[in-house]
Amino acid sequence: MSVTTERAPTREDCAALLNESYGDSEAFKGSVSKGRVVAIEKDVAVIDIGLKTEGRVALKEFTGYGRDPAPKIGEEVEVYLERVENALGEAVISRDKARREESWVKLEKAFETSEKVDGVIFNQVKGGFTVDLDGAVAFLPRSQVDIRPIRDAGPLMNVPQPFHILKMDRRRGNIVVSRRTVLEESRAEQRHEIVANLEEGQVIDGVVKNITDYGAFVDLGGIDGLLHVTDVAWRRVNHPSEVLTIGQTVKVRIIKINHDTHRISLGMKQLLEDPWQGIEAKYPLGAKFHGRVTNITDYGAFVELEPGIEGLVHVSEMSWTKKNAHPGKIVSTSQEVDVQILEVDPSKRRISLGLKQTIQNPWEGFAEKYPVGATVTGEVKNKTEFGLFIGLDGDVDGMVHLSDLDWNRPGEQVIDDYKKGDMITAQVLDVDVEKERISLGVKQLAGDPFASVGETEEGGDVKKGAVVTCEIIEVKESGIDVKISGTDLTTFIKRSELARDRTDQRTERFAVGEKVDARVTLFDRKARKVAVSIKALEVAEEKEAIAQYGSADSGASLGDILGAALKARDDTPKKTKKSDEE
Repeated sequence: MSVTTERAPTREDCAALLNESYGDSEAFKGSVSKGRVVAIEKDVAVIDIGLKTEGRVALKEFTGYGRDPAPKIGEEVEVYLERVENALGEAVISRDKARREESWVKLEKAFETSEKVDGVIFNQVKGGFTVDLDGAVAFLPRSQVDIRPIRDAGPLMNVPQPFHILKMDRRRGNIVVSRRTVLEESRAEQRHEIVANLEEGQVIDGVVKNITDYGAFVDLGGIDGLLHVTDVAWRRVNHPSEVLTIGQTVKVRIIKINHDTHRISLGMKQLLEDPWQGIEAKYPLGAKFHGRVTNITDYGAFVELEPGIEGLVHVSEMSWTKKNAHPGKIVSTSQEVDVQILEVDPSKRRISLGLKQTIQNPWEGFAEKYPVGATVTGEVKNKTEFGLFIGLDGDVDGMVHLSDLDWNRPGEQVIDDYKKGDMITAQVLDVDVEKERISLGVKQLAGDPFASVGETEEGGDVKKGAVVTCEIIEVKESGIDVKISGTDLTTFIKRSELARDRTDQRTERFAVGEKVDARVTLFDRKARKVAVSIKALEVAEEKEAIAQYGSADSGASLGDILGAALKARDDTPKKTKKSDEE
């Protein structure tokens, strides 16, 4: 019997044995492998992955963020092999990295096919949130959390929910997801289904969800419809909050449905009787009604005649006298007023009203109270280049034209004697109610000076070539103002017309109150002009004297002739009124 003796292993044999044991395991480094839980020690699971040594994995890697419960001894799990052996002689493995590797493969497929993925929002970071996608961590921007901005994201944390992957980069380990697109997609599907079951004209109950300046959004059971402010009631509603409150249940009629945009228009007033039916019979032209001012604009005021029926009083129909005043200075909101129906248009749902027509036309009232020829007193309201505007009774204005200020002086000069605020008296010359014009005259109160002259076109005794006696009214440097005796006519004799000789044309020769004889050089009744000249009288007398007392061969001097003529004129007895009549 032979005995075999084993030899002791050499160093080379040990190296070969180690290479045999660990050589193949290096190939699994950086990959996911299956292992079996062989022990649970406090918060760590000991896992055998088929190598000479086991690895340890913290239990929280199995149970974090709502995952599966902790594994039990003997249970098979997948782990990620990071290193074959660490300083303690154990394999370095990770359940999180194994799950992450597995998740990336699934997520890439979901990203390519635009499928939704499930995840859990577990932390808030700058600009958004982090989401656990079964091991892979993604970024959820704040703008992608919900359809509308949310103030409190607490209820969304640690709750499994679907997401859409917007972007992913495996090399950098970046994933961007959106919750908003999932909600929009779900909402679109829901809206489409709800809209498909709705019809125009249908009456449905809804809940007021939101109120704006232009209307209210009503929840119809998963989809919102717009109830415009003009469709809340037949009467004017300035703001929906006057009638509606958030949370209020209302009955509405579907006016219009846009199946492409899923927009729904609603109405409440359409459920009530239209007050515009038979409107022409209810509000005949010319009839007067009582109403309430509901709104004031630059172009007029709206007056409510009854709930749902409003008419417009245009600014031109508000006042007889306040032509350029803003409507707000004539009426105020909620004021009760009387109006007259001017026009009714049922097709356009418009009623034109008049406010001024309910009171007497002030021009008609003035014409009744102050007929032509009556005397009125008023304040000078304005001065213009063509006359004065006078404030009169009834808040109307009359105008005194320049030509009606004075009989003798030009109006351009006379108007300077007046100033704004002066009280003056005038005569009514004409009242045009249709054109709303009143003509006044100041000079007519003094009487027409030409009326004191004969009715003939030449003026009777005062005619061109006649000799008249004039009383000096005023002496000026440039001449003298005189009044023709026996008349109310006044005129001005220029300095050059005061005498034939230049040396006698001095105005200081004359004094107020003195009487002088002069010759009429102009009398025009139509043009209302009269002119006299002392010089013309002297020249005429000189010619007459020469013709009567001298001749070319008489030998008498001009002085002798004039002396004889003047003596003869002085010796002629003055006629009395009685002798004239005889």
